[in-house]
Amino acid sequence: MLIRLYNENPNIREIRKVVDVLHNGGLIIYPTDTVYGLGCDITNYKAVEKVAKIKGVKIEKANFSFICSGLSHLSDYTRPISNHLFKLIKRHLPGPFTFILDANNNVPKYFKGKKKTVGIRIPDNTIIRTIVEELGNPILSTSIHDEDEILEYTTDPELIFEKYKDLVDIVIDGGYGELTPSTVVDCTGGNLEILREGKGILSL
Repeated sequence: MLIRLYNENPNIREIRKVVDVLHNGGLIIYPTDTVYGLGCDITNYKAVEKVAKIKGVKIEKANFSFICSGLSHLSDYTRPISNHLFKLIKRHLPGPFTFILDANNNVPKYFKGKKKTVGIRIPDNTIIRTIVEELGNPILSTSIHDEDEILEYTTDPELIFEKYKDLVDIVIDGGYGELTPSTVVDCTGGNLEILREGKGILSL
C-alpha cells in the first residue's frame, strides 16, 4: 500500500493506519530528513527478522538504529550519559544524525549480539516522529539502498514502492528523499568519533 503524507500536517487517520500495521508486525518504508528508511516495531522479533532478511544481514551483526520521537527515549534505551554529551545531542536533534550510545537492558536482546551499543536517530521529519509517538516505542531503522552504481539511495517514493511493494506492507510517500544519509557519531569512547560523514555537520 502506498500512502501519501505531508510533513507539515500529517493526516492522523493515515498515521494510525500505519501504526496498526506496525503493531501487527508489519514493515514500512518511510521518509526522514535524509534518505528513505525501512523499519518495523523494535519489540516485534519476527518483523525485525524480516527486515534483516531484506537487508541480507544477521540481526546481531546489523547496524540498525532506533528512530525515536524525542530525547525522552534516550534514557529508556541507553546508559546514563554526561550532561555535556546530553547538551551536545540535544543541540543536534531533531536532525540528520545517528548517535551511537551504550545500550541498557531495555534494548531487546536480539539487537545486542556482542555490541552492547544502540544507534539513536530523531529525524527532523514530522511524519515519522508522529508515527513513533503514536506507536509508543521506537521503530527500527535502516536505509533503503539502490542497486544503481552511481546513485546509492533511491529518492523517488513511487520507484521505492514499485521495488518493495511485495516485501513491505506500507510505503509512505512523503515527497522526494535525499541522497545523503545521516552523519553517524560514535559517543561510546572517550572522544566523539564520526563513523560516517553525512548530511549533519557536528558542532562541538
